[in-house]
Amino acid sequence: MIVKNSPFDRFLLVLNGLFLGLGVLIVVIPFGYIIAASFMDPTVLLNRGFSFQPADWSLEGYRKILGNEAMIRGFFNSILYATGFAVVTVLISICAGYALAEDTLVGRKWFMTLFIITLFFGGGLIPTYLLVRQLDLLNTPWALIIPGAVNVWNIILARTFFKGISKELKEAANVDGASEWTIFTRIVIPLSKPIMFVLALYAFVGQWNSYFDAMIYLDDPNLFPLQLVLRSILIQNQAAPGMIGDQQAMAELKKLSEMIKYSSIVISSLPLIVMYPFFQKYFEKGVMVGSLK
Repeated sequence: MIVKNSPFDRFLLVLNGLFLGLGVLIVVIPFGYIIAASFMDPTVLLNRGFSFQPADWSLEGYRKILGNEAMIRGFFNSILYATGFAVVTVLISICAGYALAEDTLVGRKWFMTLFIITLFFGGGLIPTYLLVRQLDLLNTPWALIIPGAVNVWNIILARTFFKGISKELKEAANVDGASEWTIFTRIVIPLSKPIMFVLALYAFVGQWNSYFDAMIYLDDPNLFPLQLVLRSILIQNQAAPGMIGDQQAMAELKKLSEMIKYSSIVISSLPLIVMYPFFQKYFEKGVMVGSLK
């Protein structure tokens, strides 16, 4: 059956395509510029802009980044923190969401009200820091994993997803003598891959891009995540006030800063770029949680 669109529908489709194309360009052009700039000689980039001559391209920025021991250590630290945070967050979210989705849970509405209040009111930085210190988590990886692991928004998403699972499946399992734990692990979890992957991706990306918590809770440079290491490198390569009169030193520092800046952005973005294609099919399903069917 061929459906003919009205002139107004065709206009909306064209307008929608233009907006989508504009959105793609807004994302692709800056990232393409960063990738290209990371392979260029900083002197050429600063003085003449882009050049397509092979002689003006350089891998020096990547050599400096990959040859930096702190950078490599920070990269693996970030993978450890982001992966651990994603695992703990997903585990807490699906357990809490499944429990809150059950109508038989005593005090379900009270728990939901309590959780929702935390979306609007928080303890603040100082009370959180004091709590982390009293729990003896300072200067440990757990300081970056435990405090933010309970995410109310993720719990609400998981609860909404579990609400959509057919009750007949659970009732049939109950008739066959399955316990609540068996139903959760054998039926609910296999059906929950979309929401689990979406929550894991959200948690991983959020923790990967975070540096403020590490700056507050960590003192040992060996524990610094990648983003904090990059921040330290870029700050160290900025010109000091006493060097303003030294034009040659200023030029060298600016060159080094440009060289490191673009290369580090590309390297820090690689894990997210590699992950997304594997998560995409689950992401498309998971983001529709709560939508009208």
